Amino acid sequence: MFMFGSRSEENLEGVDPRLVRCARRAIATTSVDFTVFEGLRTIERQRELVRNGVSRTLDSYHLTGHALDLVPWIAGREQWQMPACIQVAIAMREAALEFGVTITWGAVWDRKLVDLNPAKLGLAIENYVARFKAIHGPEARPLIDGPHFQVAR
Repeated sequence: MFMFGSRSEENLEGVDPRLVRCARRAIATTSVDFTVFEGLRTIERQRELVRNGVSRTLDSYHLTGHALDLVPWIAGREQWQMPACIQVAIAMREAALEFGVTITWGAVWDRKLVDLNPAKLGLAIENYVARFKAIHGPEARPLIDGPHFQVAR
């Protein structure tokens, strides 16, 4: 069982309690450790991310505390690769189901996380990500963002 460190706990400050509850449940049940990379952001930080091409919007849910980025922590460092992000998404999906929270995941923007097929969860999520990429292409708007999770404002 994993737990958040002090940096992750600090990054949860100002984040919607529904997301915080799901993230805390997910870290306790996940198959892969992860960190809360970012939660609430300032507009200055968001502008910087857009300038650097990391984000494509100035209307981010991070600005209101309705989003967080959960980055897998493997071999002592952050790992942004999709296979590990999928494992975090699986844990977040289970937490969302348990608590009745509607979450949108940044790798499959056009479906709610709880709607991804639970029968073959890992493979199904990979297929949904591939489908989203095929429909929207490499320049997808919004950006395909495996660590990103958000709730309605």
